[in-house]
Amino acid sequence: MSQNTLADHTADAMTSGYTSGDFTPFEVLAAVVERMNECEPVINALHHRDDERSRAAAEASAQRWREGRSLGALDGVPVTIKENVARKGVSMPGGHAWAKVPVSTHDAPITQRLEEAGALILGSTTMPDWGMLSSGVSSLHGITRSPLDPSLTTGGSSAGAGAAAAAGYGPIHIGSDIGGSIRLPCTWLGLAGLKPSFGRVPLDAPYMGRCAGPLARTMPDVKAAMDIISAPDDRDYSRLPQPALETPSRPSFDPKGLKIGLQLDAGCGEPVNPEIASAITEAAERFARAGAVVDTVDPFIDDGLLRDMDLFWRVRSWSDLCALPVEEQALILPYIQQWAQGGADVTGLRLMECYHSVQEIRRRSVAATAAYDLVISPVSPDAAFPAEQPMPYPRVHEPMGHIGFTMPYNMSEQPAGTVLAGYTNDGRTIGAQISSRRFADELVMAAGSWFEQATDVPAPVRAAMN
Repeated sequence: MSQNTLADHTADAMTSGYTSGDFTPFEVLAAVVERMNECEPVINALHHRDDERSRAAAEASAQRWREGRSLGALDGVPVTIKENVARKGVSMPGGHAWAKVPVSTHDAPITQRLEEAGALILGSTTMPDWGMLSSGVSSLHGITRSPLDPSLTTGGSSAGAGAAAAAGYGPIHIGSDIGGSIRLPCTWLGLAGLKPSFGRVPLDAPYMGRCAGPLARTMPDVKAAMDIISAPDDRDYSRLPQPALETPSRPSFDPKGLKIGLQLDAGCGEPVNPEIASAITEAAERFARAGAVVDTVDPFIDDGLLRDMDLFWRVRSWSDLCALPVEEQALILPYIQQWAQGGADVTGLRLMECYHSVQEIRRRSVAATAAYDLVISPVSPDAAFPAEQPMPYPRVHEPMGHIGFTMPYNMSEQPAGTVLAGYTNDGRTIGAQISSRRFADELVMAAGSWFEQATDVPAPVRAAMN
């Protein structure tokens, strides 16, 4: 286990230290750089490191704190950004090998908001090819590994973001999620995270179901990031209005009287591991002991809908593959090539059927959860798998059997967060998904923060990096 240092502080602890003068942003950055130098040869979390720019940003932040003109809650706080979030002058390979990697000519809204807030952007984190794998396997980057156990996966597609968070490369790491890509790394790495309501965090390239959000070691750090990156930006035509700021008089989260659904059967994909079902049941019971009313939520998605969702994505990736020059098509990870091939001969009529199935997923998800303030479920049916596997169930001709709990909330545009709920008998982390009605992002984060405080689940331990 690596010794805890300034790199492991929460964002609030960092800014409190800056305020008191106990340490500076430059000292925090030095601790994070030391951690990256220790872990990066093993875990491979970063696509691009920005040591020079982050050092200059730390010096500027330190001066602001000395002069009493801090920019706010993230001034001097180290963060990373997933490689598919644009940063001017930084390459955006999308997780896959290229003959010539494209370089961004602009900053995405998220990047701009973080820089305006004074955050120290350490670099860009890895992802698998096109973000269509739930692992850290990439034709460009190789394998991104878990800091908890390098033999295990990080999950994906926000693989590097999850690895960086679990390793202690600072407190906040921005990922993206179109079917579970923030929440899956969170469950397999023992992290907190949020897939926000669709449109809550502005993107410069919005797409159906795609959201960006934070991964962190605690839910308050997720909240600190959301307060910054959810500011409106007109480049996102799907953006939501900025939520009303909470007033200081607003009472803290109290589960008493809340109606909470407990869902242990997704209705599709693989069955839930009994150890995971037990941990999620215990999480729901913790809310019940605090006064919540907990009822069972029946499955609302089926294998036919999951198959159509998977096929819709295959067609999209086949289109992306065909758009590449022939020599670059051959560079794409073979598993992804084979998976995308499943969309090659899909007719327009069949694709429209898949689109209608996506809308049916949305309808069913909203209808099944409308009666509840929160729904608690597993994130994935199983715990972390070997790092070399591209998928938890690597059967390329079958639909993704592990996204039955996560994907519906992308299509329904509802917020869904993850918090650490426990461990399997062999020590692998288990995350609980906490979801709510659309726009109730604040409620999800408040519930996650309450759960972290109310339970005695120990934080995961980093492995020694040899």
